[in-house]
Amino acid sequence: MPTGVPGLDEILGGGFPEFSFNIIAGAPGCGKTTLAHQFVFANATPENPALYFTVLGEPALKMLRYQQQYTFFDISKLNSSVRFINLSEILVKRGLEGILESISKEIEAANPRIVVVDSFRTVVRRRQDNEMEIQLFVQQLGQLLTSWEATTFLIGEYAESELRDNPVFTVADGLFWLYQVVERNSIVRKLQIMKLRGQASVPGMHTFRITDAGLQAFSRTLGLARQKRTVPPSKRLSTGIPGLDEMMGGGIPEGDSLLIAGSSGTGKSLLATQFIAAGIRQGEPGIVAIFEERPEEYVGRAGSFGLDLDTPVSDGKLQVIYLRPLDLSVDETMQEIFDAIRKTGAKRLVIDSLAGFEMALAPGFRTDFRESLYRMIFALTGIGITILSTVEMEESFTELLFSTYSISFLTDDIIRLRYVEIDGQLRKVLMVIKMRGGSHSTDIREYKITSEGVVMGEPLTHYNRLITGIPARADRVSPKEYRDRNFKE
Repeated sequence: MPTGVPGLDEILGGGFPEFSFNIIAGAPGCGKTTLAHQFVFANATPENPALYFTVLGEPALKMLRYQQQYTFFDISKLNSSVRFINLSEILVKRGLEGILESISKEIEAANPRIVVVDSFRTVVRRRQDNEMEIQLFVQQLGQLLTSWEATTFLIGEYAESELRDNPVFTVADGLFWLYQVVERNSIVRKLQIMKLRGQASVPGMHTFRITDAGLQAFSRTLGLARQKRTVPPSKRLSTGIPGLDEMMGGGIPEGDSLLIAGSSGTGKSLLATQFIAAGIRQGEPGIVAIFEERPEEYVGRAGSFGLDLDTPVSDGKLQVIYLRPLDLSVDETMQEIFDAIRKTGAKRLVIDSLAGFEMALAPGFRTDFRESLYRMIFALTGIGITILSTVEMEESFTELLFSTYSISFLTDDIIRLRYVEIDGQLRKVLMVIKMRGGSHSTDIREYKITSEGVVMGEPLTHYNRLITGIPARADRVSPKEYRDRNFKE
C-alpha cells in the first residue's frame, strides 16, 4: 500500500505490505502521529475505511486541530472514510480485555482496511507487571486484525533499550523507528526500518523532514540504483570559452564530473556560469545549485558579463536552486536536484560551491561529506548529467593543491586556477590537471576576466616555475611585448 509519504515507498521497497501488523516507535515529537495520519488520508475511502483509536494520549479533537494544517488532510473524509474513536474511558474501567472487545466490535461493524491505535504504549504500560498478559493481548489483537485483513499500525513512545525484551516487537511484521537528533544548533530527523517481513527495504538511517505537506523521506541510496544513460563517448560539451575547449580536446566529455579549483577571485563562479550559458545557447537546459548568494543576485551578476539568464529562467530552461538551511542533508539536496532535472530535462548541473554546500549541512552530515559527495556525483553522472563543481583553495607557494576535501579522485576532470606574480603584477593562470576521457593540453595559460567573461591568452612559454606562483623569466621578452602578443584588444 502506498505510504503517502514522498520517498518512503522507495525506502520500504514498494510501500507498506497490505494486511501487515506494524509498530511506529520513537520519542515524543518525532512525527509518528503525522506519519500515521498521512498514510490514513492517502488510502482511506468510504469502501475501505480507516479506524483511528486513541488511548490516554492526545484527544482526537486536539490532534485534528493541528493535523488539519497539513496539506494532506482532507476534512471531507472525516466520519465517511476516517473515523476517530476514543478508548480512554474503556481502558480505565475495563483494562486490556475491554480494549480488545471494543476494538473487535468496531472492526466488525466497519470492516476497515486500516486500523491505527495511538498511543498503544499507554495500553500495555498499565499492565507492564504482567508480561504474559501483555503478550497474550498483543497476539490476540494481531490475530483479530489479520483475520479481518486490516493493515494495522500501533504507535508508541518506546526507547531503543526496550527492543530486546518487549514482546510487542516480536509479534509485529514491521517495526519503524523515528528519531529526532539535536546536533549543536540543528535538529535532524531520521528513520530506520528495524524490521519488515517479506520485503526488501533499504537498510540504514534515512533522513526525513516535516513540512506543511507532512513528512518527506530521503533514502540514503537515492539515485544509486538508476540505470546509466548511454552517452556517445565522442560527444563533448562546450565550456563557453573557446580557448578552454581547445585545451580540453574539444570540451567536457558528456556525463563527466568537472572540478574547478582556485582561490577567491580567480573566476570560478564566472567560468561555471559561462558553462551553463553555453549549454542553454545549444538547447541544453541546466540547473545551478548555489549556497552563497540568492538566485536574483546570481542572475544579476551573470547579466553584468553579458550572460542573459533571466530569459531561460522565465522559459523554464534554467532552474537556480538556492539551498541555505543550516540543517540540510545531502539526500535532500539530491532530491531537489532530481526533481529539477525531471522538471527541466537538464543536461548540465553547476554546484557553486562545495565549501558553501558543506556549511549548509547539519553538523552530523559534515563528517561524512566526502562519502556523501561520492554518492551524489555517482548518482547524477549515472543518469548522464554533466556536473561542474567549484571549490575554493588557499594559495600555497610550496605545493599545488587540487581540493581541500581530498575528493579529486571522485571527479573525472580537474581545472586549476591560480594567481602568479609576474613583473610586480598579480596575474591569473589556468591549467587542465586531469581528464579521464582523453588527452588534454599540458600548457599553462594566462587568462583575464573581462566584461565579456573569461578570455584565454596564449601559453606562458617564457616563464619557469609558474605553478609555484613566483615564476622566473626564461627569456628577455619585455612585459609590454608579452601583453601585446598574448592579449590583443
